[in-house]
Amino acid sequence: MPQFIKIYTQNPNEKEIAKVIKILKDGGIIIYPTDTVYGMGCDITNSRALERLAKIKGIKLDKANFSFVCSDLSNLSDYVKQIDTSTFKILKRALPGPYTFILPGNNNLPKEFKKKTTVGIRIPDNNIVLEIVRQLGNPIVTTSIHDEDEIIEYSTDPELIFEKWQNLVDAVIDGGYGDNVPSTIIDLSEGEPVVVREGKGDIDII
Repeated sequence: MPQFIKIYTQNPNEKEIAKVIKILKDGGIIIYPTDTVYGMGCDITNSRALERLAKIKGIKLDKANFSFVCSDLSNLSDYVKQIDTSTFKILKRALPGPYTFILPGNNNLPKEFKKKTTVGIRIPDNNIVLEIVRQLGNPIVTTSIHDEDEIIEYSTDPELIFEKWQNLVDAVIDGGYGDNVPSTIIDLSEGEPVVVREGKGDIDII
């Protein structure tokens, strides 16, 4: 039975966070708030959950461009090659914030992503998801539920999100109304920053 879990951004309740962690560790898929649109994700270490997530999105897992949500920059070295000082300075300025940075992947990527040469990294400025990732102990893989063709409320109002997605996911976290502007995507994998998509994050950061 899918759960609808209310968590407050200012002071995420430990008991509710623990519920979410259990769902993720059991291979569940959650929809959760970020500093941009609501995201859908699962534990990066759970192959079964990754397959499910790709299936929900209607894509093959090895073709999926999922991003990783980390709790802070110290997680980066787990999956990203050594980065230079200027790249690190950009990340430090921008994160936590409404950005996805494409960075060169290293050899520690989970087996499902071994063919990838780059990874998208998110550290959203949202206490709920950061606390979930911290307590889980590793990143979650994320994709957006935002759909250009849809009525905005269906991707911003948690109750309507639950109504629409409850048969596909294991929990929807109500963290209040979401935004309908996605993150700004910046490719830092080749040294010089390249803006792939302009979203909520100001591109002057680079």
